[in-house]
Amino acid sequence: MRKLKLFCTIFIFLLLSIQGTVCYAKKQPQSTDAKGYVGTLPDLTSKYEIKDAQTESTPETRPAKDFNTESDIKPIPKDDPAFVNIILKSDKTSQYVNDLNEFIPILEQLFDMIENKENVQVFNAKVYFFNKNADFFRDKYANKPESRFISYKRLLDLSLHAHSIALLRTEAQKYNPYLAYGNEGYIYNPNSITEQLDYLKTEIEQTILILKESN
Repeated sequence: MRKLKLFCTIFIFLLLSIQGTVCYAKKQPQSTDAKGYVGTLPDLTSKYEIKDAQTESTPETRPAKDFNTESDIKPIPKDDPAFVNIILKSDKTSQYVNDLNEFIPILEQLFDMIENKENVQVFNAKVYFFNKNADFFRDKYANKPESRFISYKRLLDLSLHAHSIALLRTEAQKYNPYLAYGNEGYIYNPNSITEQLDYLKTEIEQTILILKESN
């Protein structure tokens, strides 16, 4: 009887030990690795979308306008001197040449005045205008390489000669009533003045040719 009680006591003790081991095993996390975090990680990619390279936006392109008719193209202003002289001839001309060209019509008018025997006042007014332009031209290129050009020197020499003839004609008109055209008054003789004007006319003609050849 005593042995039966002892056997029951041992059986109950073993039974309680087995139940405790089973409960402890259920509480332990299941892992095949003894190191690191054991559990479920959150899905970090659920809030982000992978951008497909094929869905990238392309820049909007617009076709260029087709010029199918001549009316769509602005014509070249060939009759405009500014366009011809500045745009079309920009590589062939210079400011110096342009300045020379401005003297050509002045000299042509002065030449015609001598041919037509214009009076002293009209002639002197044109010479004065020519001299003022020549003075500006001289100062503009005095310290530049253009001052060594033949056209530069010839134009200034002509200006001085025209000024001297204009002064001579003014003095002749003033003193003619009082002169007997002797040795001292010969320079004021009408024939002498005509010779001087003819010589000036030849100089003007030669200078115009030099200016035109400079283009």
